[in-house]
Amino acid sequence: MSRHMPLPVGWTLAVLAMSLFCSLGAWQWGRAEQKEAMLAETARVLAERRPQPLALAEDAGRTQSYDWAGGEGEFLSGPAILLDNQTRDRQPGVRAYRVFQPVDAAPLLVELGWLPVPGNRAMPAVAPVAGRQRLSGLLVPPPSEGIAQAPPAVQADGSLLVIALQREELAQALQLPALAPRLLKLDPDLPLGYARDLDVLPNTLPPERHIGYAVQWFGLAGAVLVTALLLTWRSRRGARKDR
Repeated sequence: MSRHMPLPVGWTLAVLAMSLFCSLGAWQWGRAEQKEAMLAETARVLAERRPQPLALAEDAGRTQSYDWAGGEGEFLSGPAILLDNQTRDRQPGVRAYRVFQPVDAAPLLVELGWLPVPGNRAMPAVAPVAGRQRLSGLLVPPPSEGIAQAPPAVQADGSLLVIALQREELAQALQLPALAPRLLKLDPDLPLGYARDLDVLPNTLPPERHIGYAVQWFGLAGAVLVTALLLTWRSRRGARKDR
């Protein structure tokens, strides 16, 4: 929007930039609101801890909801699933999952906890859990799959290393007809598994970070507007002087 650029062209570019920045800011603000609602719902469920059956994990209408659930069953003898790129206390590691077969319900993934991964990337062994078990924990949607996609990588001990919990691909790799849409974050008080908690936002941005990014994008939109107004004023002032 200099003296060498027509004002309509400059303002068109400015409006496009402001629209982009405002769209990004609105998206970040929306993500913050979604995560705040998620945390509020989780806090309510954990405060009440009204036990629901594990069969509720199959309910397609509650795929994005949170419920405290419990029931009896057995872990299947298939391989463990290791979700890669998971940090805990700033240490790299994996989250370990096994398939649990509840009584009279579809099999579902159960998060057993977090395990560290050394610098040589040797994957930890996940011990099988034998016998009938009574589990309880928080039914949650699986972590976001993100953009990256890759098939499960079979490790030396038979476990499956994945970068996302893709339900259909995992069911196929495990030779199961299906897996429940939600998974169970195991109650940390139960005496099995590994280091774990009931955090529903692990390895992702908290709401306040999204709000911070939203403010930055809106600030950039405001800066473009101020710059456009200033350059327009200077351009018109220069044009008057040239007369």
